[in-house]
Amino acid sequence: MSSGGDPLTRISDQPLDPTEVEKAVIGPEHGAVVLFTGTVRNHDGGQPVSTLEYSAHPEADKFLHRVCTEVSESTGLPVAAIHRIGHLAIGDLAIAVAVAAPHRAEAFTTCATLVDRIKHEVPIWKRQLFTDGLSEWVNACG
Repeated sequence: MSSGGDPLTRISDQPLDPTEVEKAVIGPEHGAVVLFTGTVRNHDGGQPVSTLEYSAHPEADKFLHRVCTEVSESTGLPVAAIHRIGHLAIGDLAIAVAVAAPHRAEAFTTCATLVDRIKHEVPIWKRQLFTDGLSEWVNACG
């Protein structure tokens, strides 16, 4: 995809393939591609985590598409993002995001901005299940 096109965006209940978002942004005009993957880790705040559960608003895909389109239009760079929902095990990918740019600095900056906006603006909620049987919702208001 070259800049100015419709970005690849999806909410998925299937395992993620980061090469899909990378392939969606590469082009001969770009010397840098930044690929970010968010992986389920085995701890949070000093507590051991066993699994995560992501839930999404029925229109979360529209929010994701809007955020990606806005970032792409404001920077002129191609972007792509896929976010996973459902039950995820330790080591599973929760999100894959890619940004391409002529140079690395703007690719890194844009990727960080995009990930932050997705986290804060797309209605996807994370429930952490701890090894002691307790659970908690993380960033559930947003």
